[in-house]
Amino acid sequence: MNLQGKKALVTGGNSGIGYATAKELKAQGAEVIITGRRADALKQAAEELDVTGIVADQGQLSAIENLAAKVREDFGKIDILFINAGIVEMAMIETATEANYDNMMNINFKGAFFTLSRFIPILNDGASVVFLSSNTASFSGPSSSIYSASKAALNSLTKNAAIELAPRKIRVNAVSPGPIATEIMKKAGFQGEALDQLNDFMITKIPLAKIGDANDIAKMVAYYSSDAASFITGSEIIIDGGMSL
Repeated sequence: MNLQGKKALVTGGNSGIGYATAKELKAQGAEVIITGRRADALKQAAEELDVTGIVADQGQLSAIENLAAKVREDFGKIDILFINAGIVEMAMIETATEANYDNMMNINFKGAFFTLSRFIPILNDGASVVFLSSNTASFSGPSSSIYSASKAALNSLTKNAAIELAPRKIRVNAVSPGPIATEIMKKAGFQGEALDQLNDFMITKIPLAKIGDANDIAKMVAYYSSDAASFITGSEIIIDGGMSL
């Protein structure tokens, strides 16, 4: 129960890494709030986890501001902010559309930036902020230029925010997963045999020879949010089975 008495918000908490992290934070004693864009999926996840669910779209500034106001009104200040919500769209630079660019940048970076911005006033001193980044921020590949750029921007923001919030002892860190077994690649258009082939290919690039589990990331977020990490800020932990090596 390392997080007993803490209040935590997890954006995009209705599935994947966000869901696993909400479950882990609650298991360690935190009171947890999750957000998501899809009301039905959010309601189901909140009931399964026995946490509070609030519908919010990280891609819309007005929705972020409404979320911050509701959390302040209903819960007061919070101790843990896991900015997890994000999307993947694969696009070659030559054929990328403005919609591809706007979708990923609006949610993955702009949305994350303003979520932090609007929640700073309701973070307790000594709070923990964790961004979900990606190992793709550190190395290059085809069709991932916009996604990788959005995550590289998050890593830069992590360091700047760590400096700005240090006087309040608020720690800001990032977790950068490699391939994780979640629904995100299915949402990006990979299904059935195509997804199996993609996973098989990625495994050949991972020294530990397996796809990661969402619980691996959840445990790191919980660690960052605990007193055990009280002297860690501005850091990025890559959790990818050695893929980026």
